[in-house]
Amino acid sequence: MEDQGRSKFKRICVFCGSRSGYKALFSEAALDLGKELVGRKIDLVYGGGSVGLMGLISRTVHDGGCHVLGVIPTALIPHEISGETVGEVKTVADMHERKAEMARQADAFIALPGGYGTMEELLEMITWSQLGIHEKPVWKKDLSSPLRGILLFLLQQLRN
Repeated sequence: MEDQGRSKFKRICVFCGSRSGYKALFSEAALDLGKELVGRKIDLVYGGGSVGLMGLISRTVHDGGCHVLGVIPTALIPHEISGETVGEVKTVADMHERKAEMARQADAFIALPGGYGTMEELLEMITWSQLGIHEKPVWKKDLSSPLRGILLFLLQQLRN
């Protein structure tokens, strides 16, 4: 990928799973997004794990020369860190502090496939935007993940 110069976003927070998921497409999306961030010289803020999609995107961005900041609650360290971490890892007390720190550090948010935690983080950022707590863009990469049905349901509820 050719260098596209510095984006208007300096740091993007990516919410994603600590597992690779059941489709190779999910891992490919994490790698592609990581390469896109590197190509645009955008640093990564993420959940701090070294496994699953988190591990893939963090290694890709770090290996590409961009800064990586992982934010992880103490209770999740045994579950989401396996082996060596990359970049800077900030340990926080709990999930609330994790989301607040990630929101402070990021200029925008993207969600890749993940489980309930990814969904909850994405929905909280959407809620904070709706409440005027932040005015940062929030995107969800649609890979026919389970989040799709839930988000469609929520959008329908908002229209009613």
